Amino acid sequence: MLLEELDLRDTVLAGCCSGTGEVTRYLATYGQRRVRAAALLAPLPPFLPRSAANPDGADQGVYDDFLVELTADRPAAVKTYLDRYYNLDLLGGSRVSDQAWQNSFHTAIRVSAAAALGCAVAWREDFRADIARITVPVLIAQGAQDRVMPPGATGNRLAVLLADARLAVVPDGPHAIIWTHAAEVNRALVGFQRAQLRAPR
Repeated sequence: MLLEELDLRDTVLAGCCSGTGEVTRYLATYGQRRVRAAALLAPLPPFLPRSAANPDGADQGVYDDFLVELTADRPAAVKTYLDRYYNLDLLGGSRVSDQAWQNSFHTAIRVSAAAALGCAVAWREDFRADIARITVPVLIAQGAQDRVMPPGATGNRLAVLLADARLAVVPDGPHAIIWTHAAEVNRALVGFQRAQLRAPR
């Protein structure tokens, strides 16, 4: 385990979007002995696709369609995704410049086709069993207007399922809160970490 190899202690693990699944799975698999807290930004867990067994999930058809679009015309699919990622119709020109959007597009399009598909497939992962094993304090930060990972299927549910959760909602935030609302996210992260330092161990 990396934390043991580097002899790190009292760490705060943080992830954004699909990276929140990595943090969640890491904590459940390797334990929390060296971890003080975690931060999940624009989270993917607990379990995104809606089904009879998961009525609070998001419409699976949207994500199935995205996989088809990625296979058929990846540049067009990436454009559609980034427009939703930034809520470009609402925040374009104010919180996200055309240059920032273009930079994101060129970065995303350089990813291999296999990696792009693999990331989209990972959105179907079920993290509910992992969440049940997490006991460290967890900050959840999410935009209320997240169109990629809807709060009702992700952050709001995590706040109830996790043993020790703090939910920070950015009222007009999209999925890309780490870009469009960086100051708000940083305040939430710093405040959360300061609270952990004051808390008894």
